[in-house]
Amino acid sequence: MARPLRITYEGAVHHVTMRGNDRRSILLTNGDRGHFLSKLSESVRLYDIRLYLFCQMTNHVHLVLETPQGNLSRFMHRLQTAYTVYFNRKHRRSGHLLQGRFGSTLVDEDEYILKLSRYVHLNPVFVKANEKKPDRERVQILRQYVWSSYSSYIGRSSRLDYVDYEPILALMGRPKKTQPASYRRFVEAGIRDIDAAFVESKHRSRFCIGSDQSHDRARQMYEELIQSHGRKEDISFRRGASYHSIDEVLTAVLDILAVRREAIAHRCRNSMTRPVVAYALCHYAGCTQRSAAEAMGLRSGAAVSLQLKKLNEQLESDRELRSIMAKVRRRLA
Repeated sequence: MARPLRITYEGAVHHVTMRGNDRRSILLTNGDRGHFLSKLSESVRLYDIRLYLFCQMTNHVHLVLETPQGNLSRFMHRLQTAYTVYFNRKHRRSGHLLQGRFGSTLVDEDEYILKLSRYVHLNPVFVKANEKKPDRERVQILRQYVWSSYSSYIGRSSRLDYVDYEPILALMGRPKKTQPASYRRFVEAGIRDIDAAFVESKHRSRFCIGSDQSHDRARQMYEELIQSHGRKEDISFRRGASYHSIDEVLTAVLDILAVRREAIAHRCRNSMTRPVVAYALCHYAGCTQRSAAEAMGLRSGAAVSLQLKKLNEQLESDRELRSIMAKVRRRLA
């Protein structure tokens, strides 16, 4: 039986779920949870994903994210593969870790994105072990749960540099300094009873979460995908955007870095010119690693892969580099 097409387009917001095969645990230790977040942060940067929030449970993970480049499947393939390889090695096992394809549902209305964020963040207090505890105790469990983005949303822990907090918090109104407290009150108002109407909407369709208009739009996009592409899987439903030319990308990046084109050819141990150029060519010119290598005068796609790895490692600690990457995204995204 053919699997349903996945609707994705540039700028789409998705609720993504990853589940253990046969409902088995996929996060056994704090080391597993930390490693998953490390791979998540790497993949977010490599694929230019806007991660709004996340919640890790024992046998599944929730992500709410935006795909400016319509590349959800590529992002998730990298994330799931990297984590599965780690998990199988760490726990000396083999075979499938995750339950088939990841789940993804569109959500394109502010009201539903906000309610979805509450639904995801409340997951830890709706497990059986916590369901019957007093409300005050459940609130404390929620606030102290370190394996979701909630504590950093409400100011109880530092913000994570790979999570984009502003879109959700902006829905709490002004002034900006009161947004975390307002969000905390909004989420914790559902500590005992999550919005039944929202849950019903969530289970109404595999395509989207939202109003009747959202469902109609999603249904129309799905029908157009079928008509245009037959049964081809995971087709990106693009909104008229296209990649830049290689020359346009190189010109923009070299201008931001304030270096000449010859700098790409010069090997320098601490220079980030090659890593940034490699990233921009792959993400904004649509280059494969091999074609990016040709454009940069490198020997192989493996050399580009090494540059991307170097970039990702440096982004963890280099604030100036993160600022440069933000400029690249603003110029080319």
